Amino acid sequence: MAVKRDYYDILRVPKDADEAEIKRAFRRLAQRHHPDIDTGDGAEERFKELNEAYRVLSDRQRRTAYDMFGHAGVDGAAAGGFEGFGGGFGPFGDIFDAFFGGAPAGTRRRQRVVPGADLRYDLTIDFAEAVFGVTKSISFPTLVACTRCEGSGGEPGTQPETCPDCNGSGEQRRVAQTILGQMVNIVACARCRGEGRIIATPCTACGGDGRVREERSLEVTIPAGIDDGQRIALEGQGEAGPRGGPNGDLYVAIEVRDHPELVRRGTELFHELPITFPQAALGTTLTVPTVEGTEEVAVPAGVQSGHEIRLRGKGVPRLRGAGRGDLHVVVNVVVPSKLSKRERELLRELDEVSDPAVLPKGGPSVFDWLRDRLFG
Repeated sequence: MAVKRDYYDILRVPKDADEAEIKRAFRRLAQRHHPDIDTGDGAEERFKELNEAYRVLSDRQRRTAYDMFGHAGVDGAAAGGFEGFGGGFGPFGDIFDAFFGGAPAGTRRRQRVVPGADLRYDLTIDFAEAVFGVTKSISFPTLVACTRCEGSGGEPGTQPETCPDCNGSGEQRRVAQTILGQMVNIVACARCRGEGRIIATPCTACGGDGRVREERSLEVTIPAGIDDGQRIALEGQGEAGPRGGPNGDLYVAIEVRDHPELVRRGTELFHELPITFPQAALGTTLTVPTVEGTEEVAVPAGVQSGHEIRLRGKGVPRLRGAGRGDLHVVVNVVVPSKLSKRERELLRELDEVSDPAVLPKGGPSVFDWLRDRLFG
């Protein structure tokens, strides 16, 4: 039996999220992961999982049982279908509203609150900043709540009026012919956009929208160990919603500059150390780069290409755990392509007194070396 994921993780909300946050998160994810839109493998299962999580967390009694007993407290109720003819359509009404702009007839529509748009900011940081973390100041244009009308959209001193087209309900009935016959849908009123109220005297600063565009500055904390391509989600830091609607989210996409001598794979760092044949035969001490600066390493006598020297704790910090990875120094014995006359003479003398070459026992073969380079 597959292990069920945490419902809060599925909806990407904290455990203390209120009903509005949960509903907003569900609608956003439902639009993104609906099987008609999400063409990836497992889209249908992801959508069912999303629907099950919302069915539990949007119901106070079920949510309380889930918080106390986990999945055992709601098994059987979470996966149910419609809640009965008198109980409404649960999350299906929210899905209907998200995709078709209306709810099935017979359900009661609450006044529509439009959230602000989510924003993305691309931030490039240095290699060391990704390893150790950093705080960056960013600036970006966005829509913020109008200070003159405090986001209401109306001129100060005036009040919104009841919409004459829907009489304040924020909804209008629409009849559609389907293969099943007539279907009556309830859609948002076109005049008041589902709010039930209209701004008779629009604010002169924002034109009735409740928002104005301005350049915003923000401090972003980059955690130690973040990798290239990862994103940081800042809830409520996106665009303000029209006429007092909640803010969207800001997603900071991280791009990490390459290091000239270090290569990263997860929490591990790698450095290729070229040495000469005499250094390999006799052993030596060399300086290698680290994220902090440099460090000396002892190269043992008789070392072969592919030999690894591991520096513990010199890698990348783990994002969700303690400690750091390691730095792997991989030795590469370099054979010179050009030799001086003196070098040739010395090498011939060495060849005359040397024993025939024998592969070291237990060490990596040339095939191992090639496999690691090509497929490692």
